[in-house]
Amino acid sequence: MTTRRVLDLFSCAGGAAKGYADAGFAVDGCDIADRPNYPFPYHRGDALEYLARLITTGEIERYRLVHASPPCQAKAALTVGTNRSQGWGGTHEDLVAPTRELLNASGLPYVIEQPNGKAEIRKDLTLCGEMFGLGVLRHRNFELGGWGVVRPAHPKHRGYVRGWRHGVYRDGPYVAAYGEGGGKATVTEMQTAMGITWTDVHEELTEAIPPAFARWIGRAFLTARQEVFA
Repeated sequence: MTTRRVLDLFSCAGGAAKGYADAGFAVDGCDIADRPNYPFPYHRGDALEYLARLITTGEIERYRLVHASPPCQAKAALTVGTNRSQGWGGTHEDLVAPTRELLNASGLPYVIEQPNGKAEIRKDLTLCGEMFGLGVLRHRNFELGGWGVVRPAHPKHRGYVRGWRHGVYRDGPYVAAYGEGGGKATVTEMQTAMGITWTDVHEELTEAIPPAFARWIGRAFLTARQEVFA
């Protein structure tokens, strides 16, 4: 049994997982979809059901930290903006609240990750690709449960995200790692910009966070616990 093991819920292709591994953690993932490219052991199934079972059986005690990226399409910035502009309705999953409830029940420190938007999480930490010299901005907000860090300064962006927006094309040092067309990044460009080499699946890349984000969080967690990180 390792004393540094992270449970990665809603793990997708493993952008967060790779960052935690780089910070010195062993990682176990869980995702409802088949993820053959996930670079670590993972359980295929419903993440909340799996977490509940780990809590009930006591197996959750083998973990030091839980990272969760629950779906919240209803309040993501892209969804809200598109629905408003197009007059669309529809329903979307919002699993943030039930995820938080189970994470609190686990008794473990946790991280909830969400993109910019109206997801109801505390924005204890915001990370941006420019903080790590990446080719994407990829702003992400993080709620930290049971621990905390000093928020790093948000550096000024060096220019635009390349592509078309509102009928205007702009060039810039960052690529748009979401959607298709309109000058958005190719698969190869997304891999390079985010530092993700183990998957070339477009959908997985558009959903992933750069490993640099989770590496920073993992090291910050160990520092907060006054431990030496790898």
